[in-house]
Amino acid sequence: MARRSTPEVNAGSLADIAFLLLIFFLVTTTIETDSGISRKLPPMQDEEVVPPVIKEKNIFQVIVNRNNDLLVEDELMELSALREAAKAFLDNGGGVGPEACDYCEGAGDPTSSDNPIKAVIMLVNDRQTEYGTYIAVQNELVGAYNE
Repeated sequence: MARRSTPEVNAGSLADIAFLLLIFFLVTTTIETDSGISRKLPPMQDEEVVPPVIKEKNIFQVIVNRNNDLLVEDELMELSALREAAKAFLDNGGGVGPEACDYCEGAGDPTSSDNPIKAVIMLVNDRQTEYGTYIAVQNELVGAYNE
C-alpha cells in the first residue's frame, strides 16, 4: 500500500490575515486623551525659595467655600459681579511715584492695587467646591485679566 503524505496548511496567507486584523484594530480603536485646564504651573524647585514681599493692598482675595459661595475681599459676592470687581482691582492705578500706572483708568483708590503688574489675585477653594463653580470662577478671573 502506498503511503499518503500528510496534508500541509498553506501558511502564506495566514500572515496577511493577521496583518489585516492588526490594521483593523488599530484603525477602529479610539484612544482616550485627558482633557483639563490649561494652566502653566511654575517649575519644581529643589531648594526653598524666599517668596517675594507683596503689599496687602495688592492682593485680591477670592475664597470659594463648600456651598459654592464666593467671599471676595471679605464680602459675599455673586459670580456675575466677580469679573467687574477683578477688573476694577487690576485697573485701579492707586500707586504713586515709581509704582504709579500711567495707562490705568481706574478710580485711583490708595487702598487698592498700585498697578496691574504688582496686582495678585489669590484664589482659595474648599475641597468640596463643585467642579463647575471652580471652573466658572477661574474663567471670570482670566476674563478680567484678558479684558
